[in-house]
Amino acid sequence: MDAVVQGIRIRHRGREPRVHPTAYIAPTATLVGDVRVGPRARVMYGAVLDAEGARIEVGEAAVICENAVLRGSAVAGDQPVLVGDHVFVGPQATLLGCEVGRCVYVATAATVLQRARLGAGSVVAVGALVHARTVVPDEYFVPPHTVALDAPLRLLAPGDPGLAEAVGRVGFAQAAFGVDAEWTDRINRYERIAEVRVAEFGAHADDEVLNPG
Repeated sequence: MDAVVQGIRIRHRGREPRVHPTAYIAPTATLVGDVRVGPRARVMYGAVLDAEGARIEVGEAAVICENAVLRGSAVAGDQPVLVGDHVFVGPQATLLGCEVGRCVYVATAATVLQRARLGAGSVVAVGALVHARTVVPDEYFVPPHTVALDAPLRLLAPGDPGLAEAVGRVGFAQAAFGVDAEWTDRINRYERIAEVRVAEFGAHADDEVLNPG
């Protein structure tokens, strides 16, 4: 079918969204910057696709459900969000600077962090977290409410006594924000992270809304 391109489309850093004519963008979905939506893709109500200084690509027949957030970044190197063909991204899921292979299922409220890669046919179940730099193999199942991290991949439950130490070794602040700070120096680390985001998000002051939605 030929669907009318709807949604709120915003020019950011001189780049604007490009949507295939057979895609559907819900009226309250927001596309910001260099966002490319492929054939027959569906971006549903309340979803936010914000390319920042990178880009977002949504493949053919991919589905981005209600209130999902996809965000690219360039503050720690180029971190686009690349979503393959026939991917399902569930309601309230979050994809940050990551790569999602074809036919992946990302369930409700799941989170995939910067520089992570999901192999073709893999599943990130309800409420699960795939941490920064983690590579999930093809057709692998990340169970509900677990944390996937490390190489080789391992799974930890939220209450696992080794979880904090394992997360500390990931180097999330450096991977996501280019901030080098000790894991135990939380005040300094989060102050610097906030400053990085303040600078990055400040670029939105020059945004131009291309249509009212």
